[in-house]
Amino acid sequence: MKRFVLLIAALCAAGAALAQSNYNHQRRSLFDSLRVRTCDIVFLGNSITDGCEWAELFDNRHIRNRGISGDRSDWLLERLDPIVAGHPKKVFLMIGTNDLAQGAAPAEVAANVLRLLDRFAAESPWTKVYVQSILPVNGEEFATGFGHLTQGAAIVETNRLLAELCDGRKKVFYIDVHAALTDEHGRLDKRYTNDGLHLLAAGYLVWKEVIKPYVR
Repeated sequence: MKRFVLLIAALCAAGAALAQSNYNHQRRSLFDSLRVRTCDIVFLGNSITDGCEWAELFDNRHIRNRGISGDRSDWLLERLDPIVAGHPKKVFLMIGTNDLAQGAAPAEVAANVLRLLDRFAAESPWTKVYVQSILPVNGEEFATGFGHLTQGAAIVETNRLLAELCDGRKKVFYIDVHAALTDEHGRLDKRYTNDGLHLLAAGYLVWKEVIKPYVR
């Protein structure tokens, strides 16, 4: 029976991966057709970014959500052209949790983020880029089948590398959102999630307070 359950879980995971791939293509095709302007504030990331209505949350019509559920740092690099070409005022980036869940090392995530920063520095040097820490996870109190939930230590290491990466770079800022959402054990506080990975409204409201001074 246990083997059967594991088989079903594996098949569901495979189906979800395919769905995410289709969704990624759908969202990218849309974003390629939507213009980014110099007055815009762009939120870049995966499902955790995708899942929020940022313009409404901040009551700011210049905010553009370019999050795609399931996205990874290397895939994000492939869809940067229309964003960089739009020369946005600010970019808020959060990426890497899917990379880690699929076996990437923290250094790989940091290297891809560096490539993103180099592109903006070369092609849109007036854009301010805010690199946000990867959020914590909670695999102790939630068992949803996400491989992400075992990556707590890798997330901490990746965030350390990202902070070092941003230090001293012009127009680049590191924001620690991770600390604001952890409980006393360093896990994603159960008040802010219903699956150990994604956020409920309460989590987004905490996130908003952390980045509000930078958005404004």
